[in-house]
Amino acid sequence: MMFRRLALLNCLQHKYFTRLMSFKALNYEIRYDDPNIQKAEGNSKLMGDVLKNLSQFIKAGGGSKGIHRHVVKNKKLLARDRLKLLFDTNSPFLEIGFFAGLFMDYGIIPAAGNVVGIGKIHGQFCIVCANDATVKGGTFFPITVTKQIRMQQLAYLNKLPCIYLVDSGGAFLPLQADIFPDKDHGGRTFYNEAVMSSIGIPQIAVVCGSSTAGGAYCPTVAEEAIIIKQLGIIFLGGPPLVKAAIGETVSEQDLGGAMMHCSVSGCTDYYAESEKEAFEMCRESVLTLNSPIYSKPSSYQEPLYSQNDLLLISGKDKLYKEDMYIILSRILDGSMFKEFKPKFGTNLITGFGYIHGMLVGMLANCNALTFQDAQKGAHFIQICDKRNIPLCFLQNSGETEDAINDSSNDTLNCRAKMAAAHSCSKVPKITLCINGCYEDDNFTMCGWPFQPNFFLSWPLTYISSEKNESKMKQINKLSKLMNTKDIENYDILFENNSSAFSRASCMLCDGIISPENTRQVIALCLEIALSRNKL
Repeated sequence: MMFRRLALLNCLQHKYFTRLMSFKALNYEIRYDDPNIQKAEGNSKLMGDVLKNLSQFIKAGGGSKGIHRHVVKNKKLLARDRLKLLFDTNSPFLEIGFFAGLFMDYGIIPAAGNVVGIGKIHGQFCIVCANDATVKGGTFFPITVTKQIRMQQLAYLNKLPCIYLVDSGGAFLPLQADIFPDKDHGGRTFYNEAVMSSIGIPQIAVVCGSSTAGGAYCPTVAEEAIIIKQLGIIFLGGPPLVKAAIGETVSEQDLGGAMMHCSVSGCTDYYAESEKEAFEMCRESVLTLNSPIYSKPSSYQEPLYSQNDLLLISGKDKLYKEDMYIILSRILDGSMFKEFKPKFGTNLITGFGYIHGMLVGMLANCNALTFQDAQKGAHFIQICDKRNIPLCFLQNSGETEDAINDSSNDTLNCRAKMAAAHSCSKVPKITLCINGCYEDDNFTMCGWPFQPNFFLSWPLTYISSEKNESKMKQINKLSKLMNTKDIENYDILFENNSSAFSRASCMLCDGIISPENTRQVIALCLEIALSRNKL
């Protein structure tokens, strides 16, 4: 039996490599002594320092005082430590909305006051939203709601079980008018919980602290709820409100503690003695989902070139067609690529490749799309949809003035067909903005409004209805931040609403990734998206 399994495995590996080797390898070297490359290297290093400093600030949450109160006084685990206990050891982790909440009109809210990420529990991908009570007591700001709704959209698009680690004081009352009223505000999260549960996307909650006011609905709408002794409390109005309303004095535990809800109200299903036990109970609940596990191919080839080259490319002010081939050769398995319609439509590259053994259709533009480009793009998208091949869009509008960018019927009609093609396609879609995305390339190249399964950006990018800033202006802003770690000085990165930092802060993308991690992140996104869509 063992020899049969080995023979089958060898056969499958041989089949994969036979298919892969039929693709031609891209041959695009980089001249490291090129002055433009050396200049780009300096820009990328500067960008790396800024990302490092911002990351340290965000991971500190509410700062030393908030952490001391949370850990020492309240004896609770930090949000990121909770995720470590919940996810499998060495599980891949994709954090969503890491830069959300920075330099908003109403203040700086690190990570929008909650940590959202996708990881594996007993081998199954789940998406988790963990309130960070070190940030304003875990209260909800408008950006917090926006981030949680995007978390639920990702769960819906990728069919991921949702887990909520609740530790929140409810809405931030001074901004409640911006949190509750509209259909995409606070109450929408409970609607989404109910609807996703009804269509078979599991909803599980762990009450790790306060679950008060409107936030009390999160665990009660969930399919299963776990509450922790002494730490977890659920009520709409706390003891002060009870005292004011009916003159009765009651403790938090008697009003909405773990024992009361597990034995009297029935709002929660499991009583945990500690946080560690609660997360183990949650992991057990995931085991009962009875879901088949998808596993990506175990064997694949690394690219022929170093992925660190992507750092150099990202620091260039302009990216040309040759640069797009350089990027593809650093992302795809074996740097191999089967290009589709290479002589038709010169501003759009389309073709097939593998990333970590998963077949993917790649679309990369190097200028505004002409009608030939859009016609080719629509054709390619339709082929991938029929063959159940996921799509990956690399956005780079380049120099729009050099492209045929008229409003003729042919151009508009073909662009509309391309936008319609990916809008109606049922395969997973991953979009990465690597330089700039201007005008209606936001539509044709599967921009944020078209709800790709994941939308990511490199740091020095712009997305807007017109080309209004160059990358060098952004780099000049970065240069002013050298040798400073004062977070207040970083506000210059968030002044332009079209920059990657500003859009990430407002949750208009899922995250900013460092260019050298592009291959790993796209591979993880593909695995997540395929984990349920392939079953």
